[in-house]
Amino acid sequence: MAAGGRCGAFHRGGGGAGAAGGIFSASADWRQGVFSSRRIERATHRDIGMRFVAANLHPDHDTISTFRRGNRAAIEAAFLHVLELARETGLMRLGTVSIDGTKIDANASKYRSIRYDRAKDLREKLATDIAALMERADAADATEMDHQALPDELARREAEARKQAEAARPDYERRKAAFDAKRGRRGRPPKEPDDEPLPDRQINLTDPDSKLMRRSDAHEYRQACNAQAVVCAEGRQLIVEKGIVATTADAPSFADMILGMEGRIGLPRTVLADTGFASRKAVETVQARGVDPLVAIGRPVDRRSYDFRPEPSPREPLRITEPWRLKMKARLQQDPAKTLYALRRQTVEPVFGIIKSAMGFTRFHLRGLANVATEWTLVALAYNCRRIARLSAA
Repeated sequence: MAAGGRCGAFHRGGGGAGAAGGIFSASADWRQGVFSSRRIERATHRDIGMRFVAANLHPDHDTISTFRRGNRAAIEAAFLHVLELARETGLMRLGTVSIDGTKIDANASKYRSIRYDRAKDLREKLATDIAALMERADAADATEMDHQALPDELARREAEARKQAEAARPDYERRKAAFDAKRGRRGRPPKEPDDEPLPDRQINLTDPDSKLMRRSDAHEYRQACNAQAVVCAEGRQLIVEKGIVATTADAPSFADMILGMEGRIGLPRTVLADTGFASRKAVETVQARGVDPLVAIGRPVDRRSYDFRPEPSPREPLRITEPWRLKMKARLQQDPAKTLYALRRQTVEPVFGIIKSAMGFTRFHLRGLANVATEWTLVALAYNCRRIARLSAA
């Protein structure tokens, strides 16, 4: 393959202006909904737009894939550069932002997931079977499972559990001392952290960093990653921050996502978040840095006037007792917070709809949290390029 111009950057996988050209070539392909390395390679032969951004060169799919995995820093720099250009041209104002997460399928099958206790049983069975096979000099496989993946993954999960237990022990000691000092000792004592994974913890042998997730109680479980995005809520709908978390919950990443913007493009004035981000610790952390969070408390169920669905069975409403939740709920019931929070749904959720439906990105192609984060950055970069082009043409 020729190594020159933008495609020379693909071949070298390096930084500098050549790498930037390769990044924008790749993001232009992604902006049109072409994500596969093989499809991008074919498009450089037959699509005029693709041939233009690739400088009329034709990198092979392996080179494109290697470039995508090995240039995370350059892709991050390109993402920030596009945001800085949008700010200079007045297309982005960092005042009010919306944050949300969406589940995107991982490059792994949920049928390759296995519970920790089942993996231990299989390892013991494998050891017994292999010993018997060695005695009989039989080379047949004992099982269809991946023999090499199980021990490695078991060791990895056990090491993670020990690390989490060590990190949680100081908090356990503090809570235990407070419980022992209480008069009467009412309530349950704090539970000591366990240095072994829970028996029902799932392990995926294809992509260990992905998890079984579902969008809601009405959806099926899928092997996926939780893609996070912070979107400008002042009319432009540009993604100003992004991230990937390997948990179904959004709250643990709330403060880190918002405060991580400080060293990049600056902190927003107000952040709008749904009930999945409701965490006292995260809210207080964000408020301490001068950011005003508006977080929904509870999830009201709106029904149409003539709803064809049967009436749901009456349920007792969830009691809210925490002072910060009561204060936040009362605030969101009155203007101006009520009117401002209404912007969340019409700013961040359409972004995910465009990425999944208009751009066609519904599944990650890489594996591992670091590689998936790079891929999500490239998706956000492609979306921003697409959005800026539309805004500039209007």
